[in-house]
Amino acid sequence: MLPVLALDPQPADVVLDLCASPGSKTTQICEHIGDLGAVVANEVVSGRVNTLVSNVQRHGSKSTLVVQHDGRHIPKVPGVGFDRVLVDVPCTGSGTTRKNPEVWRKWLPSSGRSLQDLQYNLVRRAIAVTKPGGRIVYSTCSLDPVENEGVIARILSSETVSIVDAGSLLEGVPSQKGMDHWEVLDDNGKPIEGTGSSQYGPPSDKLVSSELGKCLRVWNDSIGGGGFFLAVLKKDSDGSGGISGRELKIRTIDELPDPKSFPRPIGEDWSRILEKSWGSVPNSMWERGKSLIWSTEEMGEIWKSKRTRKSGRVEVSGGRWRPLKVIHLGLIAAKIRHGELDRLVSRGARRLLGEISSPFAEVDSSIIDSILMGEEPLPESVIGNLGEFRGGRVLFDGLGSCLPVWIGSRVTPMISDAEKTVMRSVRGLPIVFDEEE
Repeated sequence: MLPVLALDPQPADVVLDLCASPGSKTTQICEHIGDLGAVVANEVVSGRVNTLVSNVQRHGSKSTLVVQHDGRHIPKVPGVGFDRVLVDVPCTGSGTTRKNPEVWRKWLPSSGRSLQDLQYNLVRRAIAVTKPGGRIVYSTCSLDPVENEGVIARILSSETVSIVDAGSLLEGVPSQKGMDHWEVLDDNGKPIEGTGSSQYGPPSDKLVSSELGKCLRVWNDSIGGGGFFLAVLKKDSDGSGGISGRELKIRTIDELPDPKSFPRPIGEDWSRILEKSWGSVPNSMWERGKSLIWSTEEMGEIWKSKRTRKSGRVEVSGGRWRPLKVIHLGLIAAKIRHGELDRLVSRGARRLLGEISSPFAEVDSSIIDSILMGEEPLPESVIGNLGEFRGGRVLFDGLGSCLPVWIGSRVTPMISDAEKTVMRSVRGLPIVFDEEE
């Protein structure tokens, strides 16, 4: 999608997706940075947070941290700021009318004006938490200049940022330059007198006006699809030179520790257990409740970093997530049962293959096929030299497939029906059994 292409995240970057749900752009960012970096995905609405977590888990990325904050006040964690920030703001959605004609029944010119302050303040906070030299991408699926160029004009007039030519970053995309003139309309579609120089109208500053052409507009009729707007900003300085030219007096505090429900790095006890059970300990392992989580080194740096509060006047020690409200971290690799290591989970198993030696067992592809098709073979026919062993194992074959199983009197799969269906499809097996039809 265009905003992430314009953001251009790189491996090892620390990226913020400020208005992240449902998560398609978050997972696209994860694809760009791979397992080197961190993506902090923020969403304020509880119901949308659940959707975001579901999609992030489905993607199976190690590099994602889901948090829940009002984007206008999200804490600056890490304290040094983010390399890149995506601000895909709430908007009227007037560019989506081809797929959602109902928008026209609800849309009014005043709708954009009612959202502009929210959009502007979200971008302001995005700039505040970005490193000097970092990139911010502002995007909407609206065609209303009040929500688009109007917001960017206010930002260019008040913030220490410059605008980057989005068209040069997205060559080949059917698009037009941003608008430098528009009318502010009432709900009857007539121009409102006296609003030309207001925050909703085109800027009176000629320099700001000349920069708006660096924004990018995608019109519905030019692509036969949805309309879109984006602008790319570069932060010129951190703007932390003090208040009225005076240096800030910074006070360092040791804030309360994280709640027990928050993820924390594994300690020596878990490291010994994993070394014994898996043969080695992957980097950046975390414990949370009944799960062991695998993440990235950059995520650990965020946890350890100092952060500030009260506009930089208070510095908070690291070694915690607070003041972030953490909802989800990384890739769930294994389950804990009664305080002991229980088993690998399927998504984690696929990623850990090659990182650890146990509890993997290589088998012929036909054995995995037979188990996926409902058979429950005897343990000795699957893995030799098991003796009296009972517990979890992960079968893998030359095709790179991984199948967590439980070895008891029989070998049974430990994946959901949905995962079985996907694996059958990938392997060219019947998706639905005759008895299931």
